[in-house]
Amino acid sequence: MRSIWSAIGSQLVVLALFAAMPSAPASAHPHVWVTVETTVDYEGGAITGLQHKWTFDDMYTAMAIQGLDTNNDGVYSREELKELAQVNIDGLKEFNYFTVAKLGKMPVKAKDPIDYYLEYKDGLLSLFFTLPFEQPVKADAPDFNFSVFDESFFIAFDFGKDNPVKLSSGAPEGCSANIGIPENELEQLQALNESFGGQLTAGDANAGMGLGYAKTVTLGCKKS
Repeated sequence: MRSIWSAIGSQLVVLALFAAMPSAPASAHPHVWVTVETTVDYEGGAITGLQHKWTFDDMYTAMAIQGLDTNNDGVYSREELKELAQVNIDGLKEFNYFTVAKLGKMPVKAKDPIDYYLEYKDGLLSLFFTLPFEQPVKADAPDFNFSVFDESFFIAFDFGKDNPVKLSSGAPEGCSANIGIPENELEQLQALNESFGGQLTAGDANAGMGLGYAKTVTLGCKKS
């Protein structure tokens, strides 16, 4: 077991999470659920980075914010959540921010996050941060894709239901995003599910729940 986001100070002890890295995806069980929304940044005809918004489940939120309303006004301000945001970002570095971007099979490397902060709204805690790429990727480059996942499935990441991936205002006309499980991984997932009598995914092999399969976002632009 090892710490994912270690705590700093007594008020942040609730943020200490421990992930037992399973030997096989089917043995893992999520302990934290995160809903992902991402804006793909475009500038000068190229993809320059990813703006993430991760919204944590209500149980984790309740633990994380304990003791952080320092002025007892019932509001968790960005300033009150500032130290917690820093803890998150520092701890996530070890895991490459659970974000894998590729151009075909080649990794697209990112710089350290910028513009990060936490927001408490409607009873849920959300982490906002931007991952700028070391080198821009041409908007019309074939096979650019990214995914957000924890291979141990200790943390269950999933994209939101309503338009979770957006393109920034600089995106060239005709560019779009598609969310799904790559065909080769879907075949493996379906075969594994069938070997367990369909019980692993409760009849929905495309969901991948409990198996650690990540939905992949593929970006593309129509040729003029």
